[in-house]
Amino acid sequence: MTAVPDLMSATAGRSGVTAAGDMTSVAAHRAGIIATVAALPPRRMRLEEADGAVLAEDVTARWPLPMFDNSAMDGYAVLSSDVASATPAAPVTLPVKAEVTAGDPRSRRLTAGTCVKITTGAALPAGADAVVRAEWTDGGLDRAIITRPVRPGESIRQAGGEVLPGDLLLAAGTALDAPQIALLAAAGQHVVLARPRPRLTVLSAGNELAGLGGSVHPGQVWESNSLMLAAAARGLGCTVRRYPLARDDKRQVRAALRAAALDSDLLVTSGGISMGGEHDVFKAALRGLDTVTFRRVAMQPGTPQGFGTIGEPGVPILLLPGNPVSAFVSFCLFAGPAVRALQGRPREAPRTTAAVLTAPVRSSAGKATFISAVLNPAAGTVTPAGESTHHLSALARANALIVVPPAVTGMAQGELAEVMRL
Repeated sequence: MTAVPDLMSATAGRSGVTAAGDMTSVAAHRAGIIATVAALPPRRMRLEEADGAVLAEDVTARWPLPMFDNSAMDGYAVLSSDVASATPAAPVTLPVKAEVTAGDPRSRRLTAGTCVKITTGAALPAGADAVVRAEWTDGGLDRAIITRPVRPGESIRQAGGEVLPGDLLLAAGTALDAPQIALLAAAGQHVVLARPRPRLTVLSAGNELAGLGGSVHPGQVWESNSLMLAAAARGLGCTVRRYPLARDDKRQVRAALRAAALDSDLLVTSGGISMGGEHDVFKAALRGLDTVTFRRVAMQPGTPQGFGTIGEPGVPILLLPGNPVSAFVSFCLFAGPAVRALQGRPREAPRTTAAVLTAPVRSSAGKATFISAVLNPAAGTVTPAGESTHHLSALARANALIVVPPAVTGMAQGELAEVMRL
């Protein structure tokens, strides 16, 4: 695997300015974002509210797991030497002296020459050293006919066989998903110190945008970016809110940003940052704020970008281009690392894999170019999904992006390309 920055910073100098004039490299822009984003403070939370949180400390076991010897099968607890000679032709018959089920608090003891009927998860009777699974018996209640021998320890989950007290259960930086939560619950860990899911708010603005479900006037389009970016943010594990669509009014937008920042950990906007006029409403609303920077990044699509902080104590904001494909590619490159930084996880760039091009591709000189593509991991090939880097229909068919370095203006069929999975 090769990290994307190796490709996209190939023409960047120490300042991050590329050979293409005053543009900033993708790597330098991402580094500035990551440096701006501080990890969320951890807090103690109940396990039932920790889904999607990231551990802020190591969690070690306080008790063994399993806590006691128990049966891994429905069957009969036995002394293995009592059934050593059992075969289907010459079975061993043992009297059933008791039955123990999962959760039964009574202690049981097995005597030689007998067996105890047992269910999965039930505590193993003292004196037993194996369990004969039910399908190797006749299921008898008074006497059990056993047709197979068992080895000592067979079908038994030994106390501490999985985890011993003091063992590391999960390391700091682990994201808590279903399996991790199950492990902590099984180990009796009901409270964790963790960083919560980041709260991400998506904002879109523009007189040309119409909300879904309504009508569009001449010159308008249905707004799609906020839905797309919200879905992408949920995929990163964020708690997401879409702010109501704003008009091209810098006062309205400034008020919306101020309100959204009050209960957000990261703001993401789309559009309104290209040329700097009053119709580029996000740039107009934030003009003069020295905590927000706008720049041209050496990438195609997605050259205009902005980032910084607003409000107190300083909520990070990513300002993305308005074209849907540009916004999505920018989100993948910059929002993913920002969210990881909020979670206190390694602040790495998206990673790429190598695949063989099935068709030639062209790119812009001096810019890292991202081309919607279909990756076939089994064949090790990648196919461009469309003719233009700005076609949303091509992105919708894609499962990856071909990454063309800034110094390269085209690649031929059969060449090995770097590919970023979506």
